[in-house]
Amino acid sequence: MIIESVLGNTADISLTNLEIDLLPLEWFETTKRIQRKKTAAGHEIAIRFLREGQRLHQGDILLQDEQRAIVVDIIPSDAIVVTPRNLLEMGSVCYEIGNKHLPVFIQNDQVLLPFEEPIFRWLQASGYATEKQHTRLTNLLNANVQPHSHGSGSSSLFSKIMSLTSR
Repeated sequence: MIIESVLGNTADISLTNLEIDLLPLEWFETTKRIQRKKTAAGHEIAIRFLREGQRLHQGDILLQDEQRAIVVDIIPSDAIVVTPRNLLEMGSVCYEIGNKHLPVFIQNDQVLLPFEEPIFRWLQASGYATEKQHTRLTNLLNANVQPHSHGSGSSSLFSKIMSLTSR
């Protein structure tokens, strides 16, 4: 069967009296537009999203009939969890991570990213409250990166904000 759209989410739609067949996905598979997967019960499905920017979320309902519903289940993975002490630190850590073009997740006032030992050590050495956790990465920050300069000729928007807050 081919899935071309999401029917809804379990947070909004009740699936009582239906067999729930979970579709386990890694966090990075939630943004893939075309893929073939097997559900926990062994049903083979194909996902084909035609629009740009479509992505799957925890609890998304992909198929529903009288007997069952196929529901997205994001598999927990190792993650770096940064707990910013204030809004300025939140902005700083997001900027630094984004400047490395890494995926950023914002969940429960924390910044999360897939675990990589060098990044983990770098964040700790930079003084951020950082820990390693095994968790679901569910709320990917959708950031559109604008062209920017790393040279000394122009200052970035972030450096301008930093100079205003340090006065």
